[in-house]
Amino acid sequence: MDTRRGPGSPYLLLTVTMLLWGSAFSSSKAVVEHLPPAVAALLRFGGGALALLIALSLFGGRATGRVPGSGWRAAGAGVLGVFAYNGFFFWGLSLAPSLDGGILIPVMSPVLTSGYLLVTGRERASAGRLAGLGLGLVGAGIFFLGAGGSSGGGSTRLAGDALFLLSAVCWAAFTLAGPRVLAGIEPLRATTYATCAGAVLLGVLAAPQLGGVDWGALPAGVWWNAAYLAVGPAAVANLLYYRGVGAVGPAKASLMMFTVPVVNTLCATLFLGESFGALQGAGALVLLAGAVLAVARGRLPGRAAR
Repeated sequence: MDTRRGPGSPYLLLTVTMLLWGSAFSSSKAVVEHLPPAVAALLRFGGGALALLIALSLFGGRATGRVPGSGWRAAGAGVLGVFAYNGFFFWGLSLAPSLDGGILIPVMSPVLTSGYLLVTGRERASAGRLAGLGLGLVGAGIFFLGAGGSSGGGSTRLAGDALFLLSAVCWAAFTLAGPRVLAGIEPLRATTYATCAGAVLLGVLAAPQLGGVDWGALPAGVWWNAAYLAVGPAAVANLLYYRGVGAVGPAKASLMMFTVPVVNTLCATLFLGESFGALQGAGALVLLAGAVLAVARGRLPGRAAR
């Protein structure tokens, strides 16, 4: 049974996950500046798959009590949450600053998750939640408007932000599928299957570009960032996220995503010198306020989490 406090607390696991993911945006940007997007994604999740396979062989034990088809469901989730998500994400990074991705993906994902739960009747609608969703959509519109016209914006940055939005759609669907994927299979095994399936498809996508990379000329920083992304944000974070979703559900797990923009903004500003204009900043604040209101069901975030 999962405890709510101490080292095994699902909220502590989710907090560590968000810290790793928050730092991953700027770290991924440092890699994609020297490599094609598909190759950068392959390094991250190919390495992550290797790390998880080693962990599974050491700590996974024998697969007992598994529900038939659970392994295939986990692999299918990897197609969505690893392959599709990162295909759009790294492509977006080649066009737009990591700062934009660190705002749009972690904030829009909970909005989309909450909106789906309301539309399908799996959670109850309220005036506060509906107002939050509306406010979030307005904020997203302002953010995209700023991406196209503010200082440092333009059509390229706007296209990158659109790809980040597609990444958010993929991640929302991945989160919603989490409880079903975890039914009858332990989180480590599910995470390994999902990551390996996604990494294989990323390898197919990156294969035509591998020969054109001058591997010997890559700076050491690229390899350090790739290693960090593979072990931390790809392997460890995805495992902790699956454990957190399995313990508290997709709606509450989505609430934790709001810590990612803070971590990402600090990293992107300090290490990459990125910034956005006043209009994008205003849109980000409106989007964040609406997302918190929507996911917290119209209540204060602290009360909603409890």
